[in-house]
Amino acid sequence: MSVKIFVNLPIADQAKSIAFFEALGFKHNPKFTSEDSTCIVFGDDVYAMLISHDFFKTTSKREVADTATTAEAVLALGVDSRDEVDSLVDKAVAAGGREGETQDHGFMYGRGFTDLDGHQWEVFWMDPAAAA
Repeated sequence: MSVKIFVNLPIADQAKSIAFFEALGFKHNPKFTSEDSTCIVFGDDVYAMLISHDFFKTTSKREVADTATTAEAVLALGVDSRDEVDSLVDKAVAAGGREGETQDHGFMYGRGFTDLDGHQWEVFWMDPAAAA
């Protein structure tokens, strides 16, 4: 079975969100972009659908999380090296995100950031030998 993941995230400003994720090196897919949403491509099988708050409210009967006070999820991205962790988080902070915590366990290293809409992200590297 092949599985892809599309994470749906409510956003306040589509143009600013696209610019933020492009500053991190990710692309948006114009084929899946409308005035209400856009698709950010993280990899072959990993995507985020960034959706306006009004349209997001049509996808769930629950309230949209107030990311200033609530963590709706922590989204983790695995990368190939410690340097990539630092580079990606530094780019996020330079693009307007807020830096989160750093964790260094030797075999695993990670840093966090919060995007423009308050969604929490963790970027991590794990030593392949430790994962085997």
